[in-house]
Amino acid sequence: MENKGPVSQFIKHHYRHFNSACIVDAAEAYDAHMKKGGKMMLAMAGAMSTAEIGLSLAEMIRQDKIQIVCCSANNLEEDVMNLVAHNHYYRVPNYRDLTPEQEHELLNNHYNRVTDTCIPEEEAFRRLEDHLVEIWKDMKAKGERLFAWEVIYRLLRSGVLEQYYEIDPKDSWVLAACEKNIPIIVPAWEDCTTANIYTAHCIRGEFDASKSMIKNGIETMIFLTNWYKENATGAGVGFFQIGGGTAGDFPICVVPMMEQDLGWKGTPLWSYFCQISDCTTSYGSYSGAVPNEKITWGKLSKDTPRFIIESDATIVAPLLFAYQLGW
Repeated sequence: MENKGPVSQFIKHHYRHFNSACIVDAAEAYDAHMKKGGKMMLAMAGAMSTAEIGLSLAEMIRQDKIQIVCCSANNLEEDVMNLVAHNHYYRVPNYRDLTPEQEHELLNNHYNRVTDTCIPEEEAFRRLEDHLVEIWKDMKAKGERLFAWEVIYRLLRSGVLEQYYEIDPKDSWVLAACEKNIPIIVPAWEDCTTANIYTAHCIRGEFDASKSMIKNGIETMIFLTNWYKENATGAGVGFFQIGGGTAGDFPICVVPMMEQDLGWKGTPLWSYFCQISDCTTSYGSYSGAVPNEKITWGKLSKDTPRFIIESDATIVAPLLFAYQLGW
């Protein structure tokens, strides 16, 4: 436990069996992978940004514990929304008890609920819209096409949002990623509020949807292919996944695509795999293959350290990150 703080020591001492022991095993294997010079992808689904995962994830990025992120589109935008509108968020501790009438009242008050947390439409969505539109107009004038994260980075680097900051900037994981200039690939950007806003402006005729200024999913996979080819040397690239769905399924497929579809024989497989999930595969609620099944798809080898932690990511991920950070 050299250089480990009280949180890590607590985990190591108390988490000895069953699901808790898997947290320790996964954390130690992550640690070992990084010490060998490996790199790590974070594949993040769910609403982790609204759960304020940035409190630990931002430092993971700053300390080079994560070199690339693939996330659902809402996670990209919602971290920035929390950055600029946090004080206007509304928490509903008894969210399980809300009646349809109370939900409708939240709608009338322009609060969009994510479990126990309500995002304020005016301060979050609308506050970003005007500034995003300015960037999109500038891109149109220059004939530019960017990835979704590059647009957000341009917005953050402009400094125009600093007047709105309502949390300590060090707790924004997207801002940390921007400062480190790591890619945040978003395979289905169309599935988010900022994309809905962009669509609305296309329908109004301000932008041309057939010549989208936001690079698409195929271009995103090509980018990831080039990134993986350059970075999967030595100890290789690990894969740390929160949740299921496209955020995890899309990026992990880059390896069999390179090996099988491109015919690049000898493509290194992912060198570490861990997923936090609460889904039961046999019920059809899980999107993607469990770790052992991924061996059959040419994503992991039979020797790849692989873990699945069946628990709540809002509890487990900060603990795992704390262990990596030595907290």
